Amino acid sequence: MTPPPSDPLHDGNSDVWVIIPLFNEAEVIGEVVHGLTPLFPNVVCVDDGSQDRSAAIAHNAGAQIITHPINLGQGAALQTGFEYALEKEARYVVTFDADGQHRVEDALAMVRLARSDDLSIVYGSRFLDNRTNPGLLKRIVLKTAVWVTNITTRTRLTDAHNGLRVIREDALRQIKLRQDRMAHGTEIVVQLGRTGLPWAEHPVEVIYTEYSRAKGQSLLNSVNILIDLIIR
Repeated sequence: MTPPPSDPLHDGNSDVWVIIPLFNEAEVIGEVVHGLTPLFPNVVCVDDGSQDRSAAIAHNAGAQIITHPINLGQGAALQTGFEYALEKEARYVVTFDADGQHRVEDALAMVRLARSDDLSIVYGSRFLDNRTNPGLLKRIVLKTAVWVTNITTRTRLTDAHNGLRVIREDALRQIKLRQDRMAHGTEIVVQLGRTGLPWAEHPVEVIYTEYSRAKGQSLLNSVNILIDLIIR
């Protein structure tokens, strides 16, 4: 990933904390952090019991590190990151995946939208434009997950399980994630919806690579998310 050029609004992002749940991503996390830090000075990786050098690599790349001594799951890692960001008086947090599937440019555009439109929540959606190609079967499963999530949460999202989000401090204070594993994706939508605060979606590109598919973006993983939604 080539770091984006420096941005004149970089100083304005000192109130933004990028939260990255981190578990055994030594192969790519250095590049992910390097891509973020030119535009976001506050990057926090919550190392969720990694058994490789992920935390050390992320730290050397410029991230702050919070460590879970054992693997608690992505939901728990996010909640730890949220609480840390609030202690640091963050105005916004950006949730960002560690496997290189998200684009820094999309995160920056979402923060700008939150600021300009006075939004508490901005959800990234891979289905608002045609940049993302998940494949036909995965698209069907993801669209079904959106339908189920919208029914159960009474929302109108086009992409229910996208890990790229911007959450403002007023909404962040109302999140208390208890679902540690993949179910946290639905739980966070439910809790944010209950706030009644203003929100929007923003088109983003999800980059599917052999690495990211192996790390959890496979069709099987999408099916597991769907099953989890149905049996909850």
